[in-house]
Amino acid sequence: MSTSAEILTIRNLTKTFGDTVALNQVNFSLRAGEVHCLVGENGAGKSTLIKILAGAERPDDGVIVVFDKEHRYLSPDESLQLGIATIYQDLQLVTSLTVAENIFLGREIVTKFGVVDYTAQYRRATELLESMNISIPSNAIVETLSPAHQQTLQIVKALHVNARIMIMDEPTASLGIEETNALLNLVRRLVTKQIGIIYISHYLQEIFEIGDRVTVLKDGKAVQPLTVANSDVATITRHMIGREHSLFASRKSIASSDLVLQVHNLSKRDHFAEVSFDLHQGEILGFGGVIGAGRTELMNVIFGADLRDSGDILLHGHPLNCASPRSAIERGVVMIPEDRKLLALFDARSVRENIAVVDNEINHFWLKLGQELRAVQELIRRLHIVTAGTGQTIGSLSGGNQQKAVLARWLLSKGDLFIFDEPTKGVDIGAKEQIYELMAALVREGRSILLVSSELPELLAMSDRIAIMRSGKLVTTVDARQTTPRQLLALLLGIDDNGEFTR
Repeated sequence: MSTSAEILTIRNLTKTFGDTVALNQVNFSLRAGEVHCLVGENGAGKSTLIKILAGAERPDDGVIVVFDKEHRYLSPDESLQLGIATIYQDLQLVTSLTVAENIFLGREIVTKFGVVDYTAQYRRATELLESMNISIPSNAIVETLSPAHQQTLQIVKALHVNARIMIMDEPTASLGIEETNALLNLVRRLVTKQIGIIYISHYLQEIFEIGDRVTVLKDGKAVQPLTVANSDVATITRHMIGREHSLFASRKSIASSDLVLQVHNLSKRDHFAEVSFDLHQGEILGFGGVIGAGRTELMNVIFGADLRDSGDILLHGHPLNCASPRSAIERGVVMIPEDRKLLALFDARSVRENIAVVDNEINHFWLKLGQELRAVQELIRRLHIVTAGTGQTIGSLSGGNQQKAVLARWLLSKGDLFIFDEPTKGVDIGAKEQIYELMAALVREGRSILLVSSELPELLAMSDRIAIMRSGKLVTTVDARQTTPRQLLALLLGIDDNGEFTR
């Protein structure tokens, strides 16, 4: 753990939004060369604290001390000038520009004639990347980079402006196993340069890998910082949710012999080839694989969001040839996508409008409004969606509550085949538990689920069987209850019993 002096101190920070207390006399500190993790359920106040440090929000009360200088609040420019860089979960990059152009955006190197010196920018960008052992070409277009390299680029941008304090908000949320390890190694290198890091993550394992201290936020209040080396998952989760926690309730398989979905030799060029599997009524079939294995692309074809090149899909014994998601929904197939911001939410619309946008059960217009409101209110209650009311814009909700709103939407439908693509990505432990309970309830009602997940404990606990995909091929299917985490990881990475990579 770093023993350096504190470079950031927050004292009694308070912020309210109307009657809602987002932060209640929060105290927090950060040392040079330290990773201080910040955890808490969705809505606990983490986002508000980040925005205050970034200058996007002003606190009502309290003091922010940065490098021994006291501030009542910060503007965005002041935050940057003080060396605070915020790396958000949603990428803040111009994807049509090059790596170098993004690094120098707003701070371009110009010639004596006042024009941008691209040669100098590429040279300096290359030096900066090499200094951190990052192998990204400085002339590459950002949209061609992997999610991991895009996330890394945001960190390099922060280094370019001499950031001494970095706030990382769920930096590995979109990354696979190998990419996550690479980013965590980069964090370790930043620490050796005496950069202080506030690290926010719902993946508690990451906290134990790189964290020095951890502060839990609950209902806007901060728990006394815990030393990571002297803590454990049970202690942290108890502080987060206020009780002892067992994330995965015991779930017995209730799958029947009745076939719901049959996929035969399904192929999509450059994504997956000759994939075959069956799904039974009341079954959760998990899909494991590293980034690029083809799982999401496979689900998109089944849902009608993309076209297949060849192969057959049968739903209840009848051909499923969906040319669009609408036709899939009409057949009872619904999908909760990985990128809920891009593919599932209408940010500017209300919670009610987002939940009721696919409502194929209420047909009479003169009855619809009253029935719709009652149905939406019941789902908000059932799923514990934290909202000021059905009229609140969904974009203002926390990530976990947005995800539960997407789930609520499909519960209004007549779907009997649910596709969950990374359903708990970016949500807190409490929200995860509610989503797992919902999935278990769906299969008890006779629904069937295809579950794509990058979280090994989630796959093992929630699935009846797990289909392993590598490089676009379904290589094997295993019984989840007969598979250990070590065995599953080896299958995902293609490692045999001798530790050798296989195809």
